[in-house]
Amino acid sequence: MLGEPQRARLGLGPARRIRGKAAFEPLLRGGKRSSSRGFVFFLARREAGPPRLGILISRKHSAKATVRNHIKRCIREAFRLERSALAQLGAVDLLVRPPFGADPGPDMIVLLRGLLQAIRA
Repeated sequence: MLGEPQRARLGLGPARRIRGKAAFEPLLRGGKRSSSRGFVFFLARREAGPPRLGILISRKHSAKATVRNHIKRCIREAFRLERSALAQLGAVDLLVRPPFGADPGPDMIVLLRGLLQAIRA
């Protein structure tokens, strides 16, 4: 309704997302690459700003779009829950590629949170 204050969004706003091929290419070429438990992470520092997340997922991960979208939601939720801790790293871009055949769900979120904590350590 008009006049009501807007509630804060829980999701990731545009300032916290990496989009487009032009933004992904430098991360894939020059970012620090690490992998754990099938997940591949590319990390690169920026001049300023909050930590940003990019997700690299294709039909090879799952033929069904609903499963791919569920995987992306799990990755975004883990990033959202760990973003205050990731802010200690400063202005960074993080690109995540999940393992092929990943099973989305609460277990994936817990696993990713642990992996994100290991990245910042």
